[in-house]
Amino acid sequence: MTVGIVIALVCSGLAVGFINTLAGGGTVISMTLFMMLGLPPMTANGTNRIAIVLQNLVAVVNFKRSKVLDIPKSVKWTIPVIMGAVLGSMFTAKINDTAFGIFFIAVMLFMALALLFNPTTWLKGNPDKINKSTRISEYFFLFMIGLYGGFIHVGMGYFLLAVFVLMNGYNLLQANAVKNFIVLLYTPFSLLVFMYYGEINYKYGLIHAIGNMIGAYVASRWAVKWGVNFVRWMVIVLIVLSCAYQVVK
Repeated sequence: MTVGIVIALVCSGLAVGFINTLAGGGTVISMTLFMMLGLPPMTANGTNRIAIVLQNLVAVVNFKRSKVLDIPKSVKWTIPVIMGAVLGSMFTAKINDTAFGIFFIAVMLFMALALLFNPTTWLKGNPDKINKSTRISEYFFLFMIGLYGGFIHVGMGYFLLAVFVLMNGYNLLQANAVKNFIVLLYTPFSLLVFMYYGEINYKYGLIHAIGNMIGAYVASRWAVKWGVNFVRWMVIVLIVLSCAYQVVK
């Protein structure tokens, strides 16, 4: 492995860790880089899980220390995501890229418009919803998100943010903390599936994770320090960039 590859893995990890901690979609960078380095798509997908686990561990520790994350309450939402993720990781069929691109852009544009023109919902949250018991429909949505995340993970953070803000009443900062916690707990299960099938390049994955952890640390600290409005604008910017990537790729 050359010095140039090490630098590319660490630097890309910085960007991915930052992006994934605040919103989502950074996995696109990881997957692209791994495949450029010669990994097959399935191996690139599995290798990426190493960095995801470690970046979310760093983010969760920071959010917990800052008292943004309520772990006991978040655990119940993790179970359906884990169930979906294990099944999703076992899927061998390819997602139709065109169909996914259209769906992804539609969801992202909806979130961007909501963030721009209805910021109160995302900034202040809804205490009445927070105190309500979780409905069956929410568990179903979380299971489906886990199913998708177990298969490819790209953009999963946006879907989790939408559920916890629009359905559970959290503000964007709280939703971000819960999102990172859930991803931290579900990813090891899908990682084990990829390990079982031998679809992991540990050298690339661990080096990439160094950058991811640094990026996650910076993002989680900035999110707490600068507040929910900072997270809102960062999510808007990242949504625009994600949609632009889907259009031009």
